[in-house]
Amino acid sequence: MARTVARVIVDALKDLGVQHVFGVLGDALNPLTDAIRTTDDLNWVGCRHEEAAAFAAGAQSQLSGTLGVCMGTVGPGSVHLLNGLYDAAKSRTPVLAICGQVPLAEVGSDYFQEVDNDLLFRDVAVYRATVSSPDQMPRMLESAVRTAVSQGGVAVLTVPGDLGDQELSDDRPARFALTRPVTRPDDPALAEAAELLNGADRVTLLVGRGARAARAEVLRTAEALAAPMVLTLKAKEGFEGENDFQVGQTGLIGNPAASHALDSGDVLLMLGTDFPYRDWYPKGCKVVQIDTREEHLGRRVPVDVGLTGDVGATLRALLPLLKAVPDHGHLDDARERFAHWQEGQRRLADPRHERRWTGKLRAALDNRDHEIRPEALAAAVDAYAAEDAAFTSDTGMATVWLSRFVTMRGSRRLIGSYNLGSMANAMPQALGAQLWAPDRQTVAFCGDGGLSMLLSDLMTVKTYQLPVKLVVFDNRRLGMVKLEQEQAGLPEFGTELDNPDFAAVATALGLTGIRVTDPADLHDSVRRALDTPGPVLLDVLTNPEEVAVPGKPTVAQGWGFAIAKVKEILPSREG
Repeated sequence: MARTVARVIVDALKDLGVQHVFGVLGDALNPLTDAIRTTDDLNWVGCRHEEAAAFAAGAQSQLSGTLGVCMGTVGPGSVHLLNGLYDAAKSRTPVLAICGQVPLAEVGSDYFQEVDNDLLFRDVAVYRATVSSPDQMPRMLESAVRTAVSQGGVAVLTVPGDLGDQELSDDRPARFALTRPVTRPDDPALAEAAELLNGADRVTLLVGRGARAARAEVLRTAEALAAPMVLTLKAKEGFEGENDFQVGQTGLIGNPAASHALDSGDVLLMLGTDFPYRDWYPKGCKVVQIDTREEHLGRRVPVDVGLTGDVGATLRALLPLLKAVPDHGHLDDARERFAHWQEGQRRLADPRHERRWTGKLRAALDNRDHEIRPEALAAAVDAYAAEDAAFTSDTGMATVWLSRFVTMRGSRRLIGSYNLGSMANAMPQALGAQLWAPDRQTVAFCGDGGLSMLLSDLMTVKTYQLPVKLVVFDNRRLGMVKLEQEQAGLPEFGTELDNPDFAAVATALGLTGIRVTDPADLHDSVRRALDTPGPVLLDVLTNPEEVAVPGKPTVAQGWGFAIAKVKEILPSREG
């Protein structure tokens, strides 16, 4: 007997190794979800919001390197997927979104809940199509999956509600033949790059996510060139642990050592990175860039030699052409500066930090009430989390503290909305991460604003008893927005959050909730949260006035901050 459209899709997903499909049920999806119900080893994960489903699918894709899958039903259900799919697209990870549609005969009639999905997803998807005949399957599904995987992006396949249970007249198994080529530049281009690098006195590496599979080759290159290695946030995983060349991140979340390493080099070697912040690139130096995507070459900073190819294959061909640099002064200087900055950060993470100050200095501190320092919370999680923990982080200050105080040592993993910069990503990404590796500890660094935005999916955590550890940096603020306002000389406005007791909310939903208000209880509470079986929400009231100083602060930022503080104080005195 011929199979239905829904059965062809579900069988193909199983054959691809997909284990979870995330979404919210709806009438147009019924044939598909019923096919999932009757399929072994493919599980439906019912979320409370489609945005969370898309984030979870994208997280699984990023961690596994394979296809993630989510579903949204007609109209609003598919619209709700959009933000999570944009995150997958910006992260260049393959995700298939299967969307419901009104009955085929009603398409174009402004039917109830009708949305033109092909138009809606035009910007976010590398492939989008609506099934209009059963005999377009499995060819259309094959095209969708191949495009998503080969281009590292989102494919959207829309299935009208009356087509899912229709049978194919000429049924055959789906065939995907998914392979990814490994390329390297030609020899003249490699020789040109080697000539430039060999003629340099001080080379600095800027290493991104695209180089993670080439760790050994990147380390050998840094050793040969005696080059300090600046990491993008997404390169923390894979390059931060056991690396005598790395000097942390640059940019607003970075440190002075990394900024100095970039500014003091005469050649910048960019490896697998499309780091977007132009203001943080060095001025007046030569640039060599290696990237698999030719359109990335020179997009952020002008390059002198651009090499299109896989980072590992390109470096393996380039290394024999490089001359070893005997002078390690540039590297040693950067590493010493980095060690000095790290020592200062360790002091900030010490709960006793303010006790070293007395008298007027203590009165001037930004933590007069001895609230819990977010640095201390992040450092405590780093100390007690498993060596193979998977971390997620919300965009904003939660990511700043993770970047500075959590080390991606061992086999730890890290994902976040680091290209799109969405709020509310950490908890739903943790859902996908925990289901990807059920026996692995998953820790989400949640901002209070981000968590409350998709708070409903705490019920998904409960329903599936996912043992995620949700660490809430509860500063009762949109902290990054507050900092941006103050650096621009504006008083804080509209950023205060009237939060509930998140631990009590979690407890009411059937999770373990732990609330911490006293710095003396911090370490014991973090240990308890990480050691407690099942899902745990750790709600830590942190100091809302804590400031993260960028790696290269400007006079304008400092002056703006001072003006903002004066503006914030004066109205309260007038009142």
